[in-house]
Amino acid sequence: MSEKNRLELFREKRSKMNDKVMDLDHLGIKRFFNMDTNTYREGALPTQTKELLGLVASAVLRCNDCIDYHLEQCAKTGSTKAEIVDALNVALIVGGSIVIPHLRHAAETLELLESEGILNPG
Repeated sequence: MSEKNRLELFREKRSKMNDKVMDLDHLGIKRFFNMDTNTYREGALPTQTKELLGLVASAVLRCNDCIDYHLEQCAKTGSTKAEIVDALNVALIVGGSIVIPHLRHAAETLELLESEGILNPG
């Protein structure tokens, strides 16, 4: 059995910790999570575009967990690697050089998604 990569470990921990947060049974927290979920549904903008926007915001805000989440969602909603990299370039321009370590993180995550067959290299 092979060792789990950091993306697999992230998915497991995120799921476990989301369950713990929901177990707090707080109406405000549940409403916020619901609002977050609903934000990325189809609307005037397609979900694919919203996920790319979420990725850019996450990179500018320098949240690697958020970057990993949105990279996976971008891939699952049909964004190609080229589209994702172009969006990450926007994040770099908006956020500046402080985004570079998070861009490195994103590059590694893209490799992991490619190795899993989730990401279309297109």
